[in-house]
Amino acid sequence: MTAESASLRPWRDIARRQSRQIMVGNVPVGGDAPVTVQTMTNTPTSDVKATVDQIRRCEEAGVDIIRVSCPDVESTAAFKQITRAAKVPIVADIHFHHKRALEAADGGAACLRINPGNIGSEERVKEVIAAAKANGCAIRIGVNAGSLEKDLLEKYGEPCPEALVESALDHIKILQDHDFHDFKVAVKASDVFLAVSAYMGLADAVDCPLHLGITEAGGLIGGTVKSAIGIGNLLWAGIGDTIRVSLSAEPEEEVRVGYEILKSLGIRTRGVRVVSCPSCARQGFDVIRTVQTLEERLQHINTPLSLSVLGCVVNGPGEARETDIGITGGGAGKHMVYLSGVTDHHVQDGDMIEHIVSLVEAKAAEIEAAEKDHAEAAE
Repeated sequence: MTAESASLRPWRDIARRQSRQIMVGNVPVGGDAPVTVQTMTNTPTSDVKATVDQIRRCEEAGVDIIRVSCPDVESTAAFKQITRAAKVPIVADIHFHHKRALEAADGGAACLRINPGNIGSEERVKEVIAAAKANGCAIRIGVNAGSLEKDLLEKYGEPCPEALVESALDHIKILQDHDFHDFKVAVKASDVFLAVSAYMGLADAVDCPLHLGITEAGGLIGGTVKSAIGIGNLLWAGIGDTIRVSLSAEPEEEVRVGYEILKSLGIRTRGVRVVSCPSCARQGFDVIRTVQTLEERLQHINTPLSLSVLGCVVNGPGEARETDIGITGGGAGKHMVYLSGVTDHHVQDGDMIEHIVSLVEAKAAEIEAAEKDHAEAAE
């Protein structure tokens, strides 16, 4: 969000929580850094080719950080090849076996996702912290309502916000006691109310970066809705420095949903923001199929710009005034095209898709050229 838009439209303002900044590889997390989008591979980590191929698809979708599970020696043996091939920082997901954390740290991990309480003795925790320090790794403390410590469950009777926060603070103390401060924390739950309340409590208690997520959120549609409500609620309150949308869907879909959440709140912009109507009997063309096709055809556009696709003239002109490119359905298969909010020309139904794609590509190239000229002039 620009300063101009913030001052002109105060209802869009988000007062971001002040957190200290850490580095995950070459990506800053926290402070005034952009909120980053993460996902996690689901291929066997020992299968280097399959994992790298999946990472490539996520990179094309715009991912900032990717997590890879390291449950066994075969995984950490392959991990070094994966980190070398990846263009984004790789987080090693570690559970229980502290040696896997040591191997991943030596293998190029930008961050170790651990639960210090599960690592074992204090001596093992010290080894992991030493390996992280030696290799310049960050650490993410991952607290989850589904795997809370037994003593906390006995104390509180069930997973609750206070239990999640207490667990996080206990783990933070372990790292701080060993003079390690390059960490971020997550307190995830599949219950939206529980997760949001826990994050809000933790945000008040610490200054470290927070990793947001609604865990085990569900499939593409249900999980997207739950994640948008939970993560969106927190981001709107200014809480959160990096996000992962947990879906029973391909990782690249998690990335796209993550960006859509950020775009909806004006926190980050990437690619084409589509404004489209649900369609009705007034539509001059098949809005639903047109939007589906355009979203697929325009996935390669990274430059932020807006496109309105409205089926009729009721709201079409008004929405077009607020977007870079707009199309409004007309009669007899003849539709109006708007450029920079102004009526410009007509297009026939059969030519519409290709025409809009070419207009968007041209606009993106124009914006990129202008930004390049501006950057060169500033040097």
